[in-house]
Amino acid sequence: MASSMSGRANKFAADEARRDQDHEGFLRHKGFRWLWVSLAVCAIAIAGYAMADVRPRPNGGTWMGYTLGTVGALLIVWLALLGIRKRNMTAGRWSLKAWTSAHVYLGLSLIVVGTLHTGFQFGWNVHTLAYTLMIFVILSGLYGIFVYATLPRAIAANREQMTKAQMLESLAALDRQLESAAQPLGREESDLVIGALAADPFRANVIARLTNSYPRCRTDAALRALTGAGGEATDKVIVLLRKRRGQLAQIRRHMRLRALLDIWLYFHVPMTIALIAALTAHILSVFYYW
Repeated sequence: MASSMSGRANKFAADEARRDQDHEGFLRHKGFRWLWVSLAVCAIAIAGYAMADVRPRPNGGTWMGYTLGTVGALLIVWLALLGIRKRNMTAGRWSLKAWTSAHVYLGLSLIVVGTLHTGFQFGWNVHTLAYTLMIFVILSGLYGIFVYATLPRAIAANREQMTKAQMLESLAALDRQLESAAQPLGREESDLVIGALAADPFRANVIARLTNSYPRCRTDAALRALTGAGGEATDKVIVLLRKRRGQLAQIRRHMRLRALLDIWLYFHVPMTIALIAALTAHILSVFYYW
């Protein structure tokens, strides 16, 4: 049981370390290079829109509209490739960090490019649907930027100068002590402790992780049942269970912060897929009625 816990703990720590490395400092990459590229794209789009002489008014069906629409569509498809790129990491010019930085800033430029492409004309049609989905994808991405800029500090503070591996090893050490300390207890009390140790602390649904609520925690249940029972062996187990509860609380706070850090992907990725589908329908309908 202890070895199984150690295996899950090592996997958990490895996953955390990889994700921390993936998203470190992407906003400032190369002196905000992709911010300046994004601003240049927006400036060119605005200047072209302002100088274009189209009649009767700017819209997606004019030469300017087609130009901006083509640029926007290519950007959407290119930026969606980040999910593929994350599986082929390199350290060169197009590292994961560089690609993520470009993804963020060029994604924000789509607000300007896409809005100018519409000519500020909206309706109940597939064209406006594609635009709306694009905005929702960008908004979910902005949430992702916010949490990646703020929550890592809270995660570091929660560790209390401990590494993830140390937190998990501390829990495993307590479990080994509890296994030994529970031996002198009666059958019923021993089963409570064994049940607490058998529960996987990393097996929790999204709601539990986000709210940090574990009403069926077996460690809490064992503490409630054993508190006040008396006896030297029982008192020793209670002390260890309280330490285990504290260690679990630290790990669960960490899991909550990580869930808040990653939950946006559950919206961002499906909406991106929906956006590409709506964009395809938008393009096909334009060519059909051309």
